[in-house]
Amino acid sequence: MALNGISNAGTAAFDTGPKIVDAGFDNSEMSQDDFLKVLLADIQWQNPLEAKDVSEFINNSVKLREMEVLNSFETSVQALQGASGSTQLLQASGLIGKTITYDGDATIVKDGVGAAEFKLNTNADSVTLSLFDSAGALADTVNYSDLNGGVNYPFAIDNTSLADGYYSVRVEATLDGQSVGSTIKSQAVVEGVTRNNGSLSAYFNDKEVSLDSITQIGA
Repeated sequence: MALNGISNAGTAAFDTGPKIVDAGFDNSEMSQDDFLKVLLADIQWQNPLEAKDVSEFINNSVKLREMEVLNSFETSVQALQGASGSTQLLQASGLIGKTITYDGDATIVKDGVGAAEFKLNTNADSVTLSLFDSAGALADTVNYSDLNGGVNYPFAIDNTSLADGYYSVRVEATLDGQSVGSTIKSQAVVEGVTRNNGSLSAYFNDKEVSLDSITQIGA
């Protein structure tokens, strides 16, 4: 027997509800609040003749919980990343006060004593190593001859007339009158460490060098 006063013709109104999100919306970008709004609107505007199964509501609740867990995990990872950077900085602080050898040309002299080393790109028949003080004045010089390329040559500074401080090391080398390139390693005492854009550096004498350029810790 048909029920009078009720027909499917009048259910169209239940099919039209509020617009919550645009068509094609990426659900992965949905916040917890937005999810709740969609869920509640779905229940409010559902067709009472085709009510949602309770199991579907439970399934949606589980999805909401999963979103909460994922958001919490993301927050934890971000906090861990920040802590990792702080931990690295704390570990690097152990360099403060230590003497390091690094790729660079400013070497420290104390009580007339210091050290550096250089390496020539190719063989050279004439090499001059010079020290310049902070004012740019020549403080000391040493001459070499017939040195091989690719070899680390140590340079021991022992000159009591030199004032304490940092000196620039300059290498001038030639082969048959042609200039020969070189690299220099110097010593410094670390005054502090800093982290910029995830990169750790040591600084001394108003100079900042990457920790990657440090080749030795200790004299």
